[in-house]
Amino acid sequence: MIVQSRPFGQRYAFVVVGVIFVALLIAAGLRSAPAVMMVPLENSFGWSRGVVSFAAAVGIFLYGLTGPFAAALMERIGLRKTLIAAFVLMSGATALSQFMTQSWQLVLTWGVFSGIGSGAVATVLGATIVNRWFKTNRGLVMGLMSASAATGLLVFLPLLAALAQSGGWRPVATAISIATACLIPLIWLLVPERPSSIGLVRFGADADDVPPVSPASQGNFIAHTLGTLRRAAGTRVFWYLFATFFICGFTTNGLVGTHLIAFCGDMGIGEVQAAGLLSLMGIFDLIGTTLSGWLTDRYDPRKLLGIYYAIRGLSLIYLPYSGFSALSLIIFAVFYGLDWIATVPPTLRLANEAFGDRSGPLVFGWIVAGHQVGAATAAFFGGTMREIAGNYELAFLIAGMTGIIAACISLLINTSRPAFEPEGQAA
Repeated sequence: MIVQSRPFGQRYAFVVVGVIFVALLIAAGLRSAPAVMMVPLENSFGWSRGVVSFAAAVGIFLYGLTGPFAAALMERIGLRKTLIAAFVLMSGATALSQFMTQSWQLVLTWGVFSGIGSGAVATVLGATIVNRWFKTNRGLVMGLMSASAATGLLVFLPLLAALAQSGGWRPVATAISIATACLIPLIWLLVPERPSSIGLVRFGADADDVPPVSPASQGNFIAHTLGTLRRAAGTRVFWYLFATFFICGFTTNGLVGTHLIAFCGDMGIGEVQAAGLLSLMGIFDLIGTTLSGWLTDRYDPRKLLGIYYAIRGLSLIYLPYSGFSALSLIIFAVFYGLDWIATVPPTLRLANEAFGDRSGPLVFGWIVAGHQVGAATAAFFGGTMREIAGNYELAFLIAGMTGIIAACISLLINTSRPAFEPEGQAA
């Protein structure tokens, strides 16, 4: 179906980016909610941090696993239908959690259902929008949309922490349910399937531009998604990117995003103050990730990744020895925040270089799945280490060391030879 013409010409692409930015922001807010719900759930039900961490880990894991299938589903049944279904699922699951009384219900609502829903509104969505709507400035736009996760922290965490502190976990679930429901009409009204649906071409493209069409738009999208993984898994570059993004997830939303507030609580810092620390990181990540997109358009993405992971690793090693004074935490928030997800634009560029515009976003979806496997591992690992050791120190030190390893792996990536020859076909 052809959608009626929209204003702004090629610049309408930035309207789409704006809506997707907000969608990614709210999905990030949902995924960060367990961090402020951990202690209230422990107080309300007597559930251990290990139990709550397991539910968070399930959600993070499915958040990543859903990504590549969602990318193929967007090609098969449409972008808007996929996103609307995802937000209906997120809103319904978080609303349903109001009635939970058993820990398995926490895993089902905040783990399984919200994980699948938010997985369709994740980094791979940004990659799909970039490839559909932009011929130029891709790194910068991907950096901006990646920064929406940090903005989600900035906007949601202080509010959610204040709600949790004053009213427990239930107001947090209510706020998330309402916020996700509000996105449904915006997506329906303002996000066309692709530029050609409104008589446009991609931003920065000539009038005769013909964008690449994914093979997932025809046939069995599940078979195509798994087939793309099989072919990508036969290349060294895929495993290098997968390994570094696994560590990226392990060292960001898996450990820091899930456990930093609880870590600060162990050190005598209240939830609202700790959430403020994450918000400060969000401010600097909004700057750092957008800047990373600009740098990715101009410099070697492998060297950028090496620098980013090294800074992150050193920041995490520093934190347990920082003394948790106001000044030391600000220093950590600035350096770690600038680097939070600055890795996304160079990783997407390397995936597109290796696998092409047609298969690149789908392969990137599997790489993002590695990110979330790492995040799920860290979410569970952090809670388990807290119960075994009685503190978080060793968990953060180990995460810091993995960051240094990722910096070394990044420099080994070579995309000089196409991974798929010809593009979209088996080598």
